[in-house]
Amino acid sequence: MKKYKVTLTKEEREELDALSSKGKQKAQNVLSALILLACDEGQHQHVRSINETIARVLNVSMKTIDRVKKQFVEEGLEAVMTRKPTSRVFAKKVDGDLEARLIALSCSPAPEGHARWTLRLLADKAIELNYVDEISYETVRRTFKKNLLKPWKQEGWVIPPKQSSDFVAQMETVLDVYKQPYDPLYPVLCMDESPKQLIGESRTPIPAGPGRAARYDYEYVRNGTCNIFIATEPLMGKRLVKVTETRKKQDWSRFLADIASKYKHAEKITLVMDNLNTHAPGSLYETYAPEIAKALLDRFDFVYTPKHGSWLNMAEIELRVLSGQCLNRRIEQIAEVRREVAAWERERNNKKATINWQFTTADSRIKLKHLYPSI
Repeated sequence: MKKYKVTLTKEEREELDALSSKGKQKAQNVLSALILLACDEGQHQHVRSINETIARVLNVSMKTIDRVKKQFVEEGLEAVMTRKPTSRVFAKKVDGDLEARLIALSCSPAPEGHARWTLRLLADKAIELNYVDEISYETVRRTFKKNLLKPWKQEGWVIPPKQSSDFVAQMETVLDVYKQPYDPLYPVLCMDESPKQLIGESRTPIPAGPGRAARYDYEYVRNGTCNIFIATEPLMGKRLVKVTETRKKQDWSRFLADIASKYKHAEKITLVMDNLNTHAPGSLYETYAPEIAKALLDRFDFVYTPKHGSWLNMAEIELRVLSGQCLNRRIEQIAEVRREVAAWERERNNKKATINWQFTTADSRIKLKHLYPSI
């Protein structure tokens, strides 16, 4: 005769059914619910055989099952589902002093033979320097998580000079352009370009299957490069993309002609771009006859981002989206790049994905105050 018999009411059974099958619940509560449902003598007669089955299926011990049954019989369902606070007191392994030492260590140069600090390196170094007798890398991780630090992570950033009147003057010019209201006769576009390597497979990849990820050989075949021009109208969610074999002055000039053709209705097109040597009015005269070059040049008002300030060009945002959604893979032929990019361009334009630029001149004078010359 069993000492602890579980008999659930209809309401308790419904509550446990819902807890074990719906929503996000604590794993321990779900396990306890499954145990109580299986041990309910109102539903089952051969309790001992069921206990053994539960222990095998749920991978728990008979002792755990008996503990849950005992707590339910003596204290009720609420006690089973409520975790009692522990009375054990654990000594803190990382105090304020050790935390400061770990942070300072993570900001120092990495050991010789390593590109950057890792959690395990930091834990081993803390022990080596006698900061602590023993510490795990997981304890180090929790310390850095609390302080929002990730020493293993690096960000690439183009760092402008500390003070530069030329930089802030060009930056504020670009920001003034971005705050202009939409005018179909005077649209504002951003243009940029980026190379793309053409890479082929040396061996046929194995496609993904049930229980198996796709496999690609680490060897590849280099098939040269191509260049991707992109122009985007942030306020209207339009973009124009062109893939060329080279990035010469003539390629840029022909892309400008494509933009002018697409915006035939516009009286003047404001074009924001970086100051590459090919992005100059003279490139038009090296491509077209003087009268054609002058007519095309009169359609545009060029606005250049400052040196080390390419992040001010919204076309870079579109290039990153294009790379992440479409080009972040091996593509062998330029024809395939053109086909894939054209499909991406159509879908992106159909969605009318705009760019909500938030950074203003007022923000720059506060957040980038160190770039402004002292007067």
